[in-house]
Amino acid sequence: MKPASLLPFALDAADATPLYLQLSRHLSEAVRAGHYRVNDALPSERALADTLGVSRVTARKALAHLAGNGMVHRVRGSGNYIAPLEMPMSRLSGFSEDLTKRGYQPSSRWLSRTLDKAKVDEQMALGLSSGEKVARLERIRMHDAVAVSFESSVVPARYIAEPLDIEDSMYQYLAKSGHRPVRALQHFKAVNASADVAAKLGVPLGHALFFIRRVGYLQGGAAVELTSSYCLSEYFDFVAEMTRDSEADDELL
Repeated sequence: MKPASLLPFALDAADATPLYLQLSRHLSEAVRAGHYRVNDALPSERALADTLGVSRVTARKALAHLAGNGMVHRVRGSGNYIAPLEMPMSRLSGFSEDLTKRGYQPSSRWLSRTLDKAKVDEQMALGLSSGEKVARLERIRMHDAVAVSFESSVVPARYIAEPLDIEDSMYQYLAKSGHRPVRALQHFKAVNASADVAAKLGVPLGHALFFIRRVGYLQGGAAVELTSSYCLSEYFDFVAEMTRDSEADDELL
């Protein structure tokens, strides 16, 4: 973890925007520019106040604003740190959509976009007949030019006839034809990077990763995607909300 430092900038007292929002915006821009990375510490309230000539209250409100939008997590007695990407497991959304909501700039580096015959395991997962073709998509997913995951997607060719037509978001492409998945089953497990995946992500062999296998379904129940993702564990935080059936509670009384 590198020491907290502060990029030079000045707040404008004549601006109608409150000082704490100006400070929050400057810090957000520094994060998006790569000056701070996941788990880096931000300058303390005192350091911000002393350096910028603002009150501790202003600095505190700016950090609280960043914490409120999920960019920062606060550790009592330690400081404020850039938070991993919080990916809710109860909502089906795309990588680009999640990052854009957080204020990051998502991008992809395509490794391959081809049409090919479905493999046996892909036929089973997607309910395809032997010999059916699929679009096979491999790419490195990035936020603010930092590679954070390697993703391989397989989609029946009836939904993606020309893979090279896809730009950044596969889900946006599918949505144009009314074939965006509305439901998905995902399996998660911790893995260590193989030689191939490590080379693609630029990490050491055996680096800790999250592996996610997702099958997405259309409204009518047909499987539309099979996606495997290898995510750098330091950049992601998967969150699941759980509830308990009230009737089950009654049975225990």
